[in-house]
Order: sequence, then structure tokens, then C-alpha cells
Amino acid sequence: MVRAYSLDLRERVVAAVTEGETCRAVSARFGVSVASVVKWSQRVRRTGSVAPDKFGRPRPFVLEPHRDWVLGRIADKPDLTIQALVDELADRGVKASRFAVWNFLRREAISFKKKPARGRAGPAGRGAPSGPLETPPSQA
Repeated sequence: MVRAYSLDLRERVVAAVTEGETCRAVSARFGVSVASVVKWSQRVRRTGSVAPDKFGRPRPFVLEPHRDWVLGRIADKPDLTIQALVDELADRGVKASRFAVWNFLRREAISFKKKPARGRAGPAGRGAPSGPLETPPSQA
């Protein structure tokens, strides 16, 4: 991942610009781009600091404003599939992907687990018993 330039370098670059040196000259002298010199100078004028912002801003969750409706809908119909929920949200004018809905449900600790109510058939394939189990003859 890319790292921000050091605070020391940023301060020296901005100090050179405030002393009257051109942005292009400062750029060549310190080995940074002209755009960086300009942006750092603008940041100092705007905020009073050359410190970088945090990398990677958190994105807002698209379903957070609709939290109560989604949770109420799941309470009304617990066997609702994620795709059906996406479709119902689209009918309400909310554009959300299956992943967004799944991620929302995961954060809310709601899972759609299959119920173990039904027994499964025996294993299919070679070696599976086809009839009643026979007991092996005893060795005497």
C-alpha cells in the first residue's frame, strides 16, 4: 500500500513556497510532483496543517437508513431469501446488491441456517449399504 510523504518533507516544501519560491522550483528541489506542492500549500491555507488525511475512508452502509424496515420484514417472514429481500428493496427504490444485504444481515447477527428437521438419505455411491445391514459371521 502507498504511504504518505513524511510530515517533515511536507513542512519543508510548504515553507519554501511561503518564502516565495515557485511550485515548479520547489517540486524539482525536493523531488515531489508539482501537484503535491500545490495541494500541500492549499491544505496549509485551508486547515493550517500539512498532515495527511487518513487513507481509505469508511463507506456508509446503504441499508442503514432502512434498518427497521428490513428487520421488520425478516420478523414477518423469517424464510425470506436474500434475493427476495433485494427485490423488495428494489421495489421500494433502494438499490442494494445481494452482498450488501448479506453483509447487513451478518452485522445484525441474522443467519439463514438450514434446519436439521429432515433426516438425510444414506450415502450414495460405491460401498453404500443397499439393504438391511448384515452382521458379520462370528469367528469361533
